[in-house]
Amino acid sequence: MRSSSFIPSRRFRSTHAMQAWLLAILIAAARWMAERRNRNALLELSDDQLKDIGLSRGQTESDVHVYSRY
Repeated sequence: MRSSSFIPSRRFRSTHAMQAWLLAILIAAARWMAERRNRNALLELSDDQLKDIGLSRGQTESDVHVYSRY
């Protein structure tokens, strides 16, 4: 019978593969946080300020990332 110790899956048997997976998660989290910061900054602007940069209130509240650089 096998011991109850953790046996990594095939995907993570390589340290390099695990590091790459963790890096991908960190990059995705950083991108999500940057988009959230941008969205919050836009929501703080007045309608006149949004008009100056060529956006409407509806564009800032939509899920379409018109202000994203990705």
